[in-house]
Order: sequence, then structure tokens, then C-alpha cells
Amino acid sequence: MSTEAQVRANHENALHSTGPTTEAGKAASCLNNFRHGLAGAFSVLPSEDQDEFDALLCGLRAEHQPSTVTETLLVQKMAQSYWLSKRALCLQDQCATDEELTLEQQEKQLALFLRYQTTNDRAFHRCLADLLKLKAEKRKQEIGFESQQQKKAQESRREAAEKRRQDHHKLDILLAEAKLNHQELLNCELSFEVTGAPLAPARLKQPQKAA
Repeated sequence: MSTEAQVRANHENALHSTGPTTEAGKAASCLNNFRHGLAGAFSVLPSEDQDEFDALLCGLRAEHQPSTVTETLLVQKMAQSYWLSKRALCLQDQCATDEELTLEQQEKQLALFLRYQTTNDRAFHRCLADLLKLKAEKRKQEIGFESQQQKKAQESRREAAEKRRQDHHKLDILLAEAKLNHQELLNCELSFEVTGAPLAPARLKQPQKAA
């Protein structure tokens, strides 16, 4: 059990040891337990090329053209998974040539990095499959909407054509009735000239109005 003097001494030492105070020191302290960066939140390591990762991400965005938040996140996850898989592969090469490690340590490290590589390879292909599935479903919906619009347009054209046909039919009937009435009037006039008595236009009728 600690004595009162030891407790006091530990307390005084703690007051003198407050950890890093500068931003650079704090950043370095955060990486004290950072071994390979294959687990936890994604970040590009100082030993890696940030521009190369940005180019990878831009290339994937240009290829897949994400148009929604979900698609954008899937493309970003693809870039990160590919980057981590590539990092795991590099670590495998480094581990195989590290002469400070024993054979047992090398085998253990290689197994770990290989597992991370496999995990991120699968994550990449899973995100790609999800992205392609989303795009296929969206395209299917767009095609369905376009088909529905085309169907409505065809139906409208059919209705318009049917209305024109009916209108032409009504006009033909009116024209036929007008011709018939005109012939009846001519017959009446001819009968009056011959007999001196008007012939009753039995078939004469008023043309129907078009609906």
C-alpha cells in the first residue's frame, strides 16, 4: 500500500507531466499506438501519397458517376478499401524482408496482413456490387417511367385519332343528308314545272347538327 509520501510525490510528478502542448506534439501522441492503420478510422498515412489517394477517388467518381449520397459513400468506401488492401500488401512485403523478426513473428504478421488484405478486397467488391445494384434499380425505374410516359402518349394519340375519325364520320353523314335534301328540292322544282303542282318532299329533312 502506498504511503502518504509516495502519493504526494506521484501527485507532484503528475502536475509536471501534462503531455504534449503543441498541435504537432498532440498529433504525434495520437499516433503512438498507431501500428499499421488497417483498423479503425481510415486515414492516409504520412508515409503514403495523399495525392495518389485523391486521384484514385476522383477516378472512381468519374467512372461510376454517383448521383446520390448513398452512391457517393459507396464510391468513397471502394477507394478506402482498395487503398487499405494495397497497404496490407505492402506490409506483407516489408514483413517478409524484415530481418529483425523471427520466423514465427513473420508468419504471424503475414497472416494478419493477409487477413486485412482479404477483408478489404471483399469490402471493395461488396461496395461495387451494391453500387451497381442501386444503379440498375434506378435505371429500371427510369425505364418504367419512360415506358409509362410513352404509353400515355400513345393512348392520347389513339384517342385523338378516334375523335378525328368520329368527326369525319359525322361530317360525311351531314354531307350525305345535305346532298339528299338538295336532290329532293330539285325533284320538287322539276315536278312543279311539269305538272304545275308541287311535289311533297317526303324525304326532305333538316340536317342534323354535329355533336
